[in-house]
Amino acid sequence: MDAATLTRRGVELQSHGRHQEAVQCFMQSLGLKIDDAFTHYRLGVSFRDCGMKLEAAECIRTALALRFDDELFARGLLAYMEREGCRWASAEAEWGALEAALDARPEGEPLQINPFVHAVLSSDALRIRRVAEHYARFFESFVKPLPPVRARAHGGPLRIAYISADFQQHATAQLMVQMLEAHDRERFEVTLVSAGADDGSAMRQRLKRACHRFEDMHGASHDAMARRIRALGVDILIDVKGATDGTLLPVLAARPAPLQLNWLAFPGTSGARFIDYVIGDAIVTPLAHAAHFTEKIAQLSGCYQPNDAKRARPAPASRAEAGLPDGAIVLCGFHQSFKISQTVFDRWCEILQRVPGSVLWLLEWNANVRESLLAAARQQGIAPERLVFAPLLPLERHCPPGLRRCLPRRPALQCPHHRRRGAVDGRAGGHDPRRDLRAARGCEPAAPCRPGPDGLHRRSRLREYRHGAGGRCKPPPRCASTAGQREACALFSGERFARDMERLLQGLWLRACAGQPPAHWPAGNA
Repeated sequence: MDAATLTRRGVELQSHGRHQEAVQCFMQSLGLKIDDAFTHYRLGVSFRDCGMKLEAAECIRTALALRFDDELFARGLLAYMEREGCRWASAEAEWGALEAALDARPEGEPLQINPFVHAVLSSDALRIRRVAEHYARFFESFVKPLPPVRARAHGGPLRIAYISADFQQHATAQLMVQMLEAHDRERFEVTLVSAGADDGSAMRQRLKRACHRFEDMHGASHDAMARRIRALGVDILIDVKGATDGTLLPVLAARPAPLQLNWLAFPGTSGARFIDYVIGDAIVTPLAHAAHFTEKIAQLSGCYQPNDAKRARPAPASRAEAGLPDGAIVLCGFHQSFKISQTVFDRWCEILQRVPGSVLWLLEWNANVRESLLAAARQQGIAPERLVFAPLLPLERHCPPGLRRCLPRRPALQCPHHRRRGAVDGRAGGHDPRRDLRAARGCEPAAPCRPGPDGLHRRSRLREYRHGAGGRCKPPPRCASTAGQREACALFSGERFARDMERLLQGLWLRACAGQPPAHWPAGNA
């Protein structure tokens, strides 16, 4: 086969998640044509999905040197890969190059750029909005909308469709499945429009049982998805994918439903004129921050994030099984590695120096993070045995009984980036995940948490971090059952969340049917 054929074969393998085979095709292609920018970029994508973030970064850097067409998108991915590999100096340099390239483009120009990178790495909320608008207008530039359709009362149940590529064993599905099961089936007809592959998981089957209709549209075009949604007569279309890998914004750009909402999956505005509302709450999306969003803000009365109280409890585990030393104070930070900045890691090392006998327990998120963080720790005078790395584990083995007693009563280490799916276990100990997402949008100072009078944790300032976290590092007493805390916590009631969501959707629909344009919807609005 020639180079072009090998590259096409690699891309096809990528689309089916067969990245190791795709790498072989791309390598063979480059052996025949070493200066092909597109092949270098695609090789980087497969390395990324194999957990080899720094190898991915080098491939993307080569593609840019060879004048890869989608420069802005590639620069964003390069900066993100460097952060994922905890190569902070390179990440900072690539971030500066991305920002300079973006500044050179006119405001409002349709651009193939990656909004997710800005949403999670930038602290400038208006900059995040600008990037999202560039991206949404890119889709508007080539998607032909369907004929307009108005919201009209029809006497039957409200027809809601959730659209995503993640209706499988995925964090988004884990969060929302109990809410779906709890929807009032007499008043709401629920459709899941699935663009992702069937992974054969129990979660996939549970999602299918949780709705009236499960539309498996994996492999269908965006136009076909939009036309199917229109044919189903959907009243409200809710995007639970956003500007992440496998985005379905082109489907929403066709405007298949009279009312379209952005919720849960993406930590920021869609930037899209074809999405009417962003669903949040009074903490995550305060009305005072309306300028950060192109959508109107629709606030739930409780937390914006659902959870699953039916989640399986993990089996007990011991310190020895986790590789943790007996008697040590364990500082735990199970963050994705891109959330660990050099400043935060330096603070962690200072805490280790101030607390004799302590160890830092981190997630080995990818193939590069262990080597990078051990090297950074050595520069701070921290011995390698003071860092312990946990492997990626399935959901049912997260935070098992026995290991919870290793940890301080309150989480000592938190990053200045959002924790959503990962904050769920922490909430059982009194942490409110909404504070993390709001901090990610630059709305609050980046720092750890401190308990408020209501028991929820509030963020303190970074300069208080070292002393506050160090002061909490004392051997904890035997913990009370977190299962009991979870059962009693409103944030873990899928049924309660479903009622809250239904009240919101019904109110927005009645407003649309009355011919009124979208407007901010405060929490508790009747």
